[in-house]
Amino acid sequence: MVAPTLILPTYSDVEDAARRLAGQAVLTPIVSCAALDEACGGTVWVKAEVLQRTGSFKFRGAYNRLCRLDADQRRRGVVAFSSGNHAQGVADAARELGMPALIVMPSDAPTIKREATLGYGAEVVLYDRFTESREAIAAQIAKDRGAVVVPAFDDFYVMAGQGTVGLEAAGQLHAMGQTADLLLCPASGGGLLGGIGLAFEALSPATLLYVVEPEGFTDHADSLAAGEPVTRVPDRASLCDALMAPRPGDLTFAINGPRLSGALAVSDEEVLSAMAFAFRHLKLVIEPGGAVALAALLSGKLDLAGRSALVIASGGNVDPRVFAQALAR
Repeated sequence: MVAPTLILPTYSDVEDAARRLAGQAVLTPIVSCAALDEACGGTVWVKAEVLQRTGSFKFRGAYNRLCRLDADQRRRGVVAFSSGNHAQGVADAARELGMPALIVMPSDAPTIKREATLGYGAEVVLYDRFTESREAIAAQIAKDRGAVVVPAFDDFYVMAGQGTVGLEAAGQLHAMGQTADLLLCPASGGGLLGGIGLAFEALSPATLLYVVEPEGFTDHADSLAAGEPVTRVPDRASLCDALMAPRPGDLTFAINGPRLSGALAVSDEEVLSAMAFAFRHLKLVIEPGGAVALAALLSGKLDLAGRSALVIASGGNVDPRVFAQALAR
């Protein structure tokens, strides 16, 4: 059987997404401080997507996907499955565009993310991530309602929308007269990383891209080693609830595989330390999954001597108890 040809977004699709997101998504800042440079041994900039609508980059891809639905599709609504950040992005985009949204969420998702999703007007259906299939549940609901399923990462328009993070960041650095030698980005399914990769390939091709994952959830590292997407069966739990996809997407890996310079993994302890550092020195609240890229630099996973790095802080929807745990360190 011949594998189907994948239709992948390009940089022009990221540019198109940026036009559609103008006036909707927040132009998030790049922040830095001397303490961060000193701790990492080089120059570090942080793209603060924690300040995006819904507290993460996910609104970008969700809106870029939903705004393309026709009137009948909007009437029937959308269905998504997510532990929280994609859920909120889809819920807020659906509310903005006047359509119903239903989100399938794991029962152990952080309460703050579940409550926020409900607050944006979406319906929530809970499932057991260990005994039930969120994909199957979402597919059945979508079939029953005639709704459109909105994937969290392995989608042409979702990935193009996430790429506007990279388009913005490259432009902001250029306006400062700077370029980044390295770019570190968190990844679950790889949609954010893929979109950013398209933007930086066009705007800052010399920048080396690294994916950062939680220990025990290194499906991108495993896939890079195998040369194709592979499924990683987790052998431990992780605080990084936003980064628990067991496999990169087919579309995302087709883009990320040839563009990545390496993969890094960080422990929960390193993540908690990075969260505390970001709060104390950058005045940013970053959730565990959003802090893995910063954690990789602060824990010395890469030698930054004489070099510069852009870190993507992808989300800030942290459970208060987990945040208190980080600050108490």
